Amino acid sequence: MTDTGPEQPAQRIRTLLAEDQGMMRGALALLLGLEDDIEIVGQVANGDEILPTALEVRPDVALLDIELPGRSGLDAAADLRAGLPECKVLILTTFGRPGYLRRAMEAGAAGFLVKDGPVEDLAAAIRQVLAGKQVIDPVLAAAALSTGPNPLTQREREVLAAAVDGATVADIAAKVHLSPATVRNYLSAAIGKTQTRNRMEAVRTARQNGWL
Repeated sequence: MTDTGPEQPAQRIRTLLAEDQGMMRGALALLLGLEDDIEIVGQVANGDEILPTALEVRPDVALLDIELPGRSGLDAAADLRAGLPECKVLILTTFGRPGYLRRAMEAGAAGFLVKDGPVEDLAAAIRQVLAGKQVIDPVLAAAALSTGPNPLTQREREVLAAAVDGATVADIAAKVHLSPATVRNYLSAAIGKTQTRNRMEAVRTARQNGWL
């Protein structure tokens, strides 16, 4: 019988983890690192660091939270699709909002899961997206279908996002580089589309649906 030597270990899935809460990030890194076929090759706490770090460590899969300082996980997913298309993106978030799911898919994400699931399911999802499959939380998928598409235009979203802290029309106009009259028109349109009474209610409704 020919001696073929020691068996070579299977190649591990190089995984980048983006999560701004240090305790959560450390726990995920530790638990996923216990899997025989997963290796955490990078950890970031700020969305602006995702693409530069990914270009440096070349992950197979990027596991991204949505709510991050700097660029959101959804924006970073689009960055990765353009700058490192071979990297699969899996969105992991506390906020199971239907609009977030639609935006994640539009940004090129291969999966979308909420954080309340067991780590074994997350590890399985990492393997599935690397294999070219799409992994979506089934409850959230059903909610996204029932909610319908985002009714707001890109400009309406920008104006509403600038109004989140109760900013004046003049403040919003300066931030988004539009005239106050144009800002009022966009706010009025957003209020109508969200079927609310004022811009703060429109912001709240848009956030609850993941449209911002």
